[in-house]
Amino acid sequence: LKLVRNMRAQNDPWFAEYLLRIGNGTEETNDDGEILLPTSICVPNKMDDNGLDRLIDNIYQTGNASLKDRKYITSRAILSTRNDCVDKINLKMIDRFQGEEMVYHSFDSVEDDPHNYYPPEFLNTLTPNGLPPHMLKLKINCPIILLRNIDPANGLYNGTRLVVRGFQKNTIDAEIVVGQHSGIRVFLPRIPLCPSDDDMFPFNFKVPSQIKHKGTNRYT
Repeated sequence: LKLVRNMRAQNDPWFAEYLLRIGNGTEETNDDGEILLPTSICVPNKMDDNGLDRLIDNIYQTGNASLKDRKYITSRAILSTRNDCVDKINLKMIDRFQGEEMVYHSFDSVEDDPHNYYPPEFLNTLTPNGLPPHMLKLKINCPIILLRNIDPANGLYNGTRLVVRGFQKNTIDAEIVVGQHSGIRVFLPRIPLCPSDDDMFPFNFKVPSQIKHKGTNRYT
């Protein structure tokens, strides 16, 4: 099978064709089989510590007005292959937003650990697949993405993109910004989460229904 159309890059014909050539194996490579990225889509490397800031500046015009525009902010994204890199980028981006800030912390615990072999301080350092970081730092108007299906019929499913509009102690006031439910305000509560990879950790975690799974129990 070969790709014939890139549905996610329809508004950029050149980039869509470029991705198709890569996917179909027809893009030119060097002697080592590596694809050379066009300079027009690369951020120059100046051998300093400001490369990430330059990348953010190229993707986002981080003026106060543009960061308040929900269509602008949700039409751009920076992808990374590692969770720790994602967290680093997120913190840098959050710092660029103006306005009220809120920090939420998870409550991590494990089951059958009477001797406290896995203290919360240790669990807080873990970054399992499918879970947000222990410390979730947000600001008004910053974009967020759901990681779980909460209410699919009303637009709250894994991958839903929202913008933060307000904070409560245990809930986030947010607005859905994509799809048929765009513009609807919702409240996102704390919920128990577990890693998507059940074999990631050698211990069980506790959920309200007392069902046992392997991993950590992260309320976020």
